[in-house]
Amino acid sequence: MSGLELALSGFGLMLLGIFLRIPIAAAMFASGFIGTWIVLGRPSATLSQMKTLTYDTFSSYSLTIVPLFLLMGQFATKSGMSGALFAAASDWLGHRKGGVAMAAVGACAGFGAVCGSSLATASTMGQVALPEMRKQGYSDALSTGVLAAGGTLGILIPPSVILVIYAILTEQNLVKMFIGALIPGVLAAVGYMITVAIYVRLRPGSGPVAERKPIKARFRTLVRVWPVVLIFSLVMGGIAADWNWTKTGVQALFTPTEGAAVGAIFTGLYGVITGGLNWQGFKASVLETAQASAMIFLIILGAQVFNSFLAFTQAPQAMAQWVSLQGFAPMTVLIAMLLCYLVFGCVMDSLSMILLTIPIFYPIIETLDFGLGAEGTAIWFGILALIVVEVGLITPPVGMNLFIINQVGGNIPITQTYRGVLPFIASDLIRVVILLAFPSITLWLVGVMF
Repeated sequence: MSGLELALSGFGLMLLGIFLRIPIAAAMFASGFIGTWIVLGRPSATLSQMKTLTYDTFSSYSLTIVPLFLLMGQFATKSGMSGALFAAASDWLGHRKGGVAMAAVGACAGFGAVCGSSLATASTMGQVALPEMRKQGYSDALSTGVLAAGGTLGILIPPSVILVIYAILTEQNLVKMFIGALIPGVLAAVGYMITVAIYVRLRPGSGPVAERKPIKARFRTLVRVWPVVLIFSLVMGGIAADWNWTKTGVQALFTPTEGAAVGAIFTGLYGVITGGLNWQGFKASVLETAQASAMIFLIILGAQVFNSFLAFTQAPQAMAQWVSLQGFAPMTVLIAMLLCYLVFGCVMDSLSMILLTIPIFYPIIETLDFGLGAEGTAIWFGILALIVVEVGLITPPVGMNLFIINQVGGNIPITQTYRGVLPFIASDLIRVVILLAFPSITLWLVGVMF
């Protein structure tokens, strides 16, 4: 059996395990372990490889950023930032047709800027915005659909845990990845708002107009969201901006890991000052961060074991060479990869998709010429992959965000949520086409700042 055939057999075994409801981390670990054993041929060599791989994976300084951003998100959830964001957005947009739904999108974007997690954004904003939307008379389909879609902004608008993992896997500059995601993230929020505007005009009864708030009340609620703007500006500005001018050149204020720590500290202080974060909430935040970090690290280990097996078989290099010899157009190959993400999204979570596919897809992408340079191609592909992974989170029948919002909604039929999210999936696909056709949209800000 050739290395490529062995790799394909291992991949099939792993997918079979996932379909049988084996935890994804365990399925990847088992497939990788068995495959490595077959390649090396000796149990002692395989066990030695596992020991070395485990140490090398978890001793990486780059991974420390993950629990820090998760802790920042937990503090943001407990401190009541979501309520302040939604109140401000609702006061300014609620008097428009479909305005409260648009406000939910804006609040999700703001909360995602300090949270970094799609599931946390969907869950938190669902608890805050869904009761108000139902009270205003919004249809169940639009209410749950817009919140499920808005939750995906948590993994696109920086800081994003998924972008961190992608940058580590591909050895890219994390700051440039964050900067590259900003414009696509804003486009996503604007696209969702346009979708709401079209939806409520095609279905007039689904999104009524709320009462117009006095201008003083609007500014009063707007002032309450200044901590979110301050924390986001401090974290992203400190990481990316040219703050310190020295004789040796230009330096940023702190590294991404230090920025995550600063964000967590200031978000926690905000919660303490406003009274939203008490001692019990602090302990719960730390515990939930530890649990989420352990889950992510276990998936990372399983992926590393499986990817180590792939490296032994030389399958990624063989596939890259095969694609190169076939003479496929680069855009054809890229579109095929993005379609694979749509399929994988039906059975896998976003982190698992990135960890599993990037070591296979990225070597192929490196061999293709899109006229953007190696770094530009890596950033562009990473953002595109992340957007399509987003779509997987809201694609019926098993999108994770759909179930979270439906659970928050209580007695809302899941079919209503399925129907409500379809226009937002269409918005996502249109955005993918635009970013595919015009890579400069993603890379423009990176070029300006660097």
